[in-house]
Amino acid sequence: MTTPEEDPELPGLEDALTRARAAHEKMAAALDEDQHQEPEPEDLGWQPVWKRPRTPKSKAAKKLEQHKQRRRLQDAGKRRLTAGESRRPRPRQSRIGSAAARRDARALSRVRHSTAWLW
Repeated sequence: MTTPEEDPELPGLEDALTRARAAHEKMAAALDEDQHQEPEPEDLGWQPVWKRPRTPKSKAAKKLEQHKQRRRLQDAGKRRLTAGESRRPRPRQSRIGSAAARRDARALSRVRHSTAWLW
């Protein structure tokens, strides 16, 4: 078996070795540079709304948000009002004219709203 120095078919073995060493030095320098850079801030992932950094809104965006909120609250108030009115019994015309009927209705209302048990 022949050694590489004696073999005429392998030209520039020393040259390849010097190029490999130079490339190794360049790679080591590049890796070293990367390690000296400041670490990137970590992404904290999902966070609740109250912990997220605030993003400034334009005046138009604020006005629109307030308009939507006001509308939402007004609609909720209307719903509450209509819900309360729908449960309230309306007086019937026949009951209004007669005092006796009014007394009966009052007595029935007291019985209906009392906590006493009827056996």
